[in-house]
Amino acid sequence: MRTTTDTGRPGPVEELLTTVRSGRSARIPELLAGLDAAQRRACLPGLKELRKELRQDWSQDAAETKGRLLVAGAACHAGPAGAAVWLGAADLGVRDWARDPVLNAVVEAQPQEWQVEVVTRLAARPAHRWGWSMYPLIEAVVRRTGCAVPRGEAFVRAWLNRTLETGGPRPTLADKARTDPFAPVLLPELFELADVGHPLMSRLSPRPGDVWTEALGELAAAGLLDRAAVLDRCVARLLRGGKPADQRAFLDVLRALAPTPGEYAARVRDVVALLDGPSVIAGHAQEVLAELDEAGLIEPEVLHEASEVVLFRTEKKLVRAQLGRLERAARRAPERSGPVVLAAARAFGHADPGIQERALNVVARHLGAAGGEVLPELRSAAEALNPVHHRRAGELFGAPVGSGEDDAPDTGWTEVLPPVPVPSPLGAPLASAAELAEELSALLASREPGVAAFERVLDGLVRQSHLDRAALIEALEPVRRAHPWSGTDQWGDCEPRDVLFVVAAVAGETPPHRLWDALRGRGGSPLRGAHVTVHGTVIAARLEEAAWQVTATRPPYLLATPTDATGALDAAVLVERLAGYEAAGVAPGQVDLSAALLRVGVRTDGAVVRAADALTSPAGRRLAHWLRTGGLPGQPSERVVFAPGRGVRRANVYGDRWWEDVQRTAVAQPGIGTGPAGPDGERLRPELRALLEATEPSVARARKVYDWSRRPLAHWFAMLPWHREELAARWLDPFAAGADRDERGTGRYLPLLAESGGPAGPALHLALAYGLGARYAEDRTAAVDALLVLAARGELDGDLLGRELGGLVACGTVLATRLGAALTLAAETGARATVWSVLGPALPGLLGGAEPSLRGLGDLVALAADCARRTGARGPLAEVTALAERAGSSRLVKEARALRDVLAG
Repeated sequence: MRTTTDTGRPGPVEELLTTVRSGRSARIPELLAGLDAAQRRACLPGLKELRKELRQDWSQDAAETKGRLLVAGAACHAGPAGAAVWLGAADLGVRDWARDPVLNAVVEAQPQEWQVEVVTRLAARPAHRWGWSMYPLIEAVVRRTGCAVPRGEAFVRAWLNRTLETGGPRPTLADKARTDPFAPVLLPELFELADVGHPLMSRLSPRPGDVWTEALGELAAAGLLDRAAVLDRCVARLLRGGKPADQRAFLDVLRALAPTPGEYAARVRDVVALLDGPSVIAGHAQEVLAELDEAGLIEPEVLHEASEVVLFRTEKKLVRAQLGRLERAARRAPERSGPVVLAAARAFGHADPGIQERALNVVARHLGAAGGEVLPELRSAAEALNPVHHRRAGELFGAPVGSGEDDAPDTGWTEVLPPVPVPSPLGAPLASAAELAEELSALLASREPGVAAFERVLDGLVRQSHLDRAALIEALEPVRRAHPWSGTDQWGDCEPRDVLFVVAAVAGETPPHRLWDALRGRGGSPLRGAHVTVHGTVIAARLEEAAWQVTATRPPYLLATPTDATGALDAAVLVERLAGYEAAGVAPGQVDLSAALLRVGVRTDGAVVRAADALTSPAGRRLAHWLRTGGLPGQPSERVVFAPGRGVRRANVYGDRWWEDVQRTAVAQPGIGTGPAGPDGERLRPELRALLEATEPSVARARKVYDWSRRPLAHWFAMLPWHREELAARWLDPFAAGADRDERGTGRYLPLLAESGGPAGPALHLALAYGLGARYAEDRTAAVDALLVLAARGELDGDLLGRELGGLVACGTVLATRLGAALTLAAETGARATVWSVLGPALPGLLGGAEPSLRGLGDLVALAADCARRTGARGPLAEVTALAERAGSSRLVKEARALRDVLAG
């Protein structure tokens, strides 16, 4: 095929390729029109080669060239399948070319059958993760040719998003859909989409019908949509489940459709099935079934069947409502009393004693009408009641309920606590360069590498570099190719993955003088960006020193590598390591030695101290002095309140000056200053001393602690494994934020603190109090784990924790409902004595400082009564007695009376 003319000018094929590379896109339709089918096929190899060249080029010029390439390639594919693949290619979709008139002109020039098949194939392709831009092109072809409207997910989503575009006067969504030929086809498809809740509930104006949930109801009522089919799709979508936003949206659609009682009755089995759904959907289904029952449109057994589902749900609002509906059914038709009381008895096994009492009241009021034939079943069901209700149930049902053992105080109760955690050994050092390469690959692939993984790899790099650096470089080569060292992000913190800095030093990629300058503080360190934390600085200092050691001093191993995963280092092992250094004539790195001293356990036997005294090097004498003098002393904790109040700024957006909206209890500590001196005046390295600077609440500290990059890692806690009180004091703000700012995730570190060493003082107990009141269930569960660990180790101060909880609930920082959920979980594990040891001291603050109407307070008092009764607690509490003597029959007062009676014996 000739690409030039007889006169030497470029032929039409060459001219098209040249225009695609650097010409004007407006010329492409004209050039394509002058090509026959064979010439267009001849263009394809050149277009594909250009596409390959541009694949990794994301410049503006390349984007324009890719657009011309997209247009020309689509027309040069004679087959619709190839054209659709070309148009849908991810690497060519760098902008919304589907709106470009040049592309539309080229597509419109093709045969109609070609156009229809191309857009049909395009509409069926899944959307790219960064978006889908073919809608305008497909819409134009469908409207021009009158072909079937595509139903692919990407096309439906794009149509939905376009309907939400606003600007200037416009009709409502319902009015717009009445004139849109796509609407009758695509609207039913919305019920098949996931993650569609937000666009369905996006209201464009206050006008009725200007949100899709309402518009669908209007269109169904007007007959533009098949009402029965839409109703069936909506119910099926709710039954299928999905994300909460989706479920709320389709529930709004169902309400907008406003099904008649007859329509609901025809779908009664589906309505009953909805009772297993999320709370808001179950509540709607419950209301519908009650209305149908009152109207006599369903069999009475349906209400009883629904009760079997609802009465086992945890939401007390739903359970109370169902008991009320059962009672109304019995009042309307006394002949239904037998099935009603048996259905109500299902709630005897509910976890909440208040619900049990309500169910017992329903049964008591209708027991006479139910007749004696229901008594055997009621006696059996009553065995699930809380023992506090056994006496009344026995009187109602004419026979003792319960074995008697649960009702008797302090008989046979055994506290069940988890075994005391045993630290996980770090394991033997990595024995070969190949094993080190495997561990390094695993570390780099992990989302959050553990303490053991990082410490073993760092020590392994030093060990294997000492043994055979050449073999180490060879073994690490595949890892270095997959994970090249490219520096750290100046906005991020130094973290375990930055061990690649040491790997680069092993391979000689970092000049030794640069390492030395970083180590001595001359010039900027690649590991210490503008937003590095004090903990990140310690990791950076260790990596910088290790990088220097593998290229210069070549020690046989590191001193600070812990012996277990908490970060703790056995004193005998450190003595042995220093003896090995002395035998090899090697001086330890100062950062390594300082980190080792902070990790070593100073409570050790005399033989270890004597072995340390036998060391002769300066580092050995320093370790001996450290062990004899008790190492780093614990710091005194002072309880303080941080409540700066509003400043001069009026606006307070999320995350900006958040402290103005909270009153937070914290702990102040004086800091260690320069730290304890060694026998020759040696001090800990400044990076390590910074971990224990003075701390007290202040606006400046609030700004630093709440920086987005400052989130704790397990490695931070492993730096001070014997100083959990100091760690807790410095990280109270993130723990508190889980309770008073609904932040997520920090509670998972509470078990690490509980399993660490050192005193468990006010800071640790305050952190635990915040964790027990955290917004998210997983954080509260972690706090319960920490509570049980402290109790199992005999380190829990129940009085201290209880007083803090009482104060935090009274001032509103911790919600009583969240605290009740956490302590109920702890009690259900068998730790009721532990829970009482906390709730007992908390009650004066809870009942004396909190409002009696506080939501969840009755649950806490009920839990306290249950734990006190089971564990034989005795001794009146003034606040409980005063509350019990109040007039009224509120839940709180009734539970206070029950607790008063238990404590009185």
